[in-house]
Formats: sequence, structure tokens, C-alpha cells
Amino acid sequence: MKRKERASALKWFISLGLVVGFVGFLTFHGLELGEAADLSVPGKPLEKAFPNSEKCKRCHLRVFEEWEASAQSRAIVTTPFRVSLDRYLASADIKERGLCFRCHAPHSLDYQHELPRFIKEVQSKDPQIDGVGCPQCHLIKSVDDGSHPPVPHFQLGTTIFGGYEKAAQNLAHQSEKLPLFRQSQFCVTCHERMPESSNTPKSLPDWLGDWKQSKAEISGKPCQSCHMPEALDESANGEKIRKVANHSFPGRFGKVRAEAVQLDFTTTVKGDISEVSVKIDSLVPHNFPLPHPGWSRLVVDLSILGKNLKRVYNEQRFYERVLGGVDGKETVFDFEAKKVLKDTLLKPDESRTEIFTFPTPKDAPSMDVIVTMTYAPLHGPRDFLTQIEQEAPLGSKDRAFQTVQIAHKKVNVSLSK
Repeated sequence: MKRKERASALKWFISLGLVVGFVGFLTFHGLELGEAADLSVPGKPLEKAFPNSEKCKRCHLRVFEEWEASAQSRAIVTTPFRVSLDRYLASADIKERGLCFRCHAPHSLDYQHELPRFIKEVQSKDPQIDGVGCPQCHLIKSVDDGSHPPVPHFQLGTTIFGGYEKAAQNLAHQSEKLPLFRQSQFCVTCHERMPESSNTPKSLPDWLGDWKQSKAEISGKPCQSCHMPEALDESANGEKIRKVANHSFPGRFGKVRAEAVQLDFTTTVKGDISEVSVKIDSLVPHNFPLPHPGWSRLVVDLSILGKNLKRVYNEQRFYERVLGGVDGKETVFDFEAKKVLKDTLLKPDESRTEIFTFPTPKDAPSMDVIVTMTYAPLHGPRDFLTQIEQEAPLGSKDRAFQTVQIAHKKVNVSLSK
């Protein structure tokens, strides 16, 4: 009898040791059982639950190629993200090290125990897992919009969710249509605001602005109508032709930016002083640009060409949200922000007039008035920009350093008396 009791006690101590060891493992990796999130380990390994999008390519070649060219496919790949992540991790509370992955790799919500791996994948400069790929969107069954940002809930199984009816029968997965995939609420899960943290004030405004009251949303045009425009094509290889959504998610890059604003101007010559009045109508149902990342900025540029087409005047106006850090100084990093120092973003559906005054060019029969709106290239602290330039495969030619044109107009104005 005593032998049985000793064996039972031994089993109890072994079990206790395993539990304590597991809790210690979680705590060491920045996770505590007291956190609100469910830290239970999913039954499937990460690669089984969220396979690489390359696997989807076999049957969905068109969609894969569009996605591969998108910003979403580079969610954890870009050099600016990797350098920003390292900067964040250097000062983040150990319990909040997964904050960036909440949107850049949303499946990390279900695989928090894999957080060290997510971080190592990014820091490797060649991640072998996707941040935002096919399953990261198409395994979302519902969205909890009671929190900000809303939280996606994944159903890990053999069913893929989407916006289409009557999907072709196949051996790879089942398909189910959900209205959610044609609603703005689906996109807002990652595009509304920074996830809350102990370091981020709740008073910081959302990124989108009052999008729910925009003309587009009220008229029934969700985010997808611009950022996933439909065209006649096949969803899967060999499937019947029908209207399908584009998966390149045009925005900063893509044709949709040409429809973002209407830009016009008038020029008045008043002797030695001239004036240009620029009218800008935003056709975008959200803040423009979205103020994330914190270096997002639009530039309205006025250039005046005088005699021999020489530029004699130039002035720029910036549309951006300028953030202030703990010391009150400007910062381009959301995770350092404590307040908004200045906000000149174009608001949803806003019309704005910019007045420029300048000396009238002398000894010239006419002048060229040129107004251009562009997405500005990456800007920020010198050491931040230098590190990105050094680590990016294309160096200073990396896409982050590119200026992207949105609108342009040029008019020749006579100066003859």
C-alpha cells in the first residue's frame, strides 16, 4: 500500500513540475496566464493551420500573382517594418512584444506561443512564413467589433471563407460564403488603429477618420469596392468566368490612386505678385493618407517655371499627422506617440483650398504653373533612414524611398501686358 502511495505522490510531483515548467516557458517568452487572450495551444502546428500561400497558387494562380505584387504579401518582409520592429522590441514591455504582429501577422493571435518564432522570421530578413497571406484572411469566420481595433476570429479547419457563392467542388477544401467578406468591417480589423498597449494613450485618434459617415459607406460602397475592384476572370484555375475581386489591393500603388482626388487651380497675376488658388477635392472615404505608418505624408508641390523654363519658385504643403513622443519631440513611430502635434490630413470627402503667393517672374513672356500631389518617400530620424538604406536589398532605390504621383496639372500663363 505504501509503495502505491509513493508512486502516486511521485506522479503528482512530476505533473506539478511539468505544469510549472510550462508556465515558466510561457512567462519567459513574454506570455502570462493572466492575460485576457486565450493562450491555449492550437491542436494544429502553425504550418498546418496557416499554410504558406504558395500552396494556394496551385489552384489560384491569378489570385496568387496579384497578392504576390501587393503590400499585404510584404507585411513582415519590408526593411522599414523589420527596422521599426527592432526599435519597438528594444523598449517594449515583454508582455506586449506581439503588438505589431496583431496586424502584420494576425494569425499570431491564435499562436501566441510561437511569438519568438515570428520575431526570428522577421529578423532573418527572409521569412519563410506569411504575415498576411491567403489563410490569414480566408480563415476568418467572424469579427468582434466590440473592441478597437476589432478582433478577427479564425476557424481552423478545412473550410475556406469568402465572398462568392457556388464555389467549384474540390479536394483541397470546403468553401463557404460569408457577407463579412464584402463589408468594410472585415478590413477595419487591421486598418482602424494601433492595438492598445500600456504605452499608447487611448486618446490618440483612429487612422481612418469618420469613414462610417462617408458618401461611399452610406451609399453601400465598402472598402473592397476600391481596394478589391471586381473584373471578369476566374477565381480558380479552369473555373467559369465571372466577376471576381482583385487581390493586389491597390492603394498607394495601383490605379486607384489616380481616382483619389480631383485637383484644379486658377492663377491670378497682380503686378509683381501672383497667386495660385489650388482646389483639392478628396474622393476618399477615409483620412488621406492613412497616418500609419507614422511617416505617411502627401505633398502638394507648386513649381513656377520662368524664362527658359528655369524654375524660379517652389513651395510645398504637407498633409500628414505629426506625432509627439514622451519628450514632446516629433516621432514617426506610432508606438512612441503620446499625442498629436499637428494634423493636416485630408478628412473623408473633404474639399480644401490652398493659396500660394509668389513673385511674378521677370523678363518672361509667360510662366508655367505646375501643381503636383504625391505620396512622399519615407522620412524620419537619420539613423533610421541610414539603417534601412544599408539593409534594403535595393538600397536607396527601395520602394519606400520612392515618390508616387497622385495628381498633376500644368498650365502656361501669359505675362504679356
